[in-house]
Amino acid sequence: MSTITIPKPEYEVLKKRAQAYEELAGLFFKKAKAAPVEEIVEDFTKIGLYSKEFLHDLRIGLEHSSKSKNKR
Repeated sequence: MSTITIPKPEYEVLKKRAQAYEELAGLFFKKAKAAPVEEIVEDFTKIGLYSKEFLHDLRIGLEHSSKSKNKR
């Protein structure tokens, strides 16, 4: 195992980002469990930032997820 030393202010920033990511991911998966796949994909589509290929892969991934309500 290697040790990396960084300044404490940088560590604090990284720690806050990691916590924010964990909260966001938790909310995403909570939403994924509660909402139908089509509704989730529509939300991503409305944002307008994602390619058709990504949206297709998202739909397939959610449909095959163990958390999905509407598996194929």
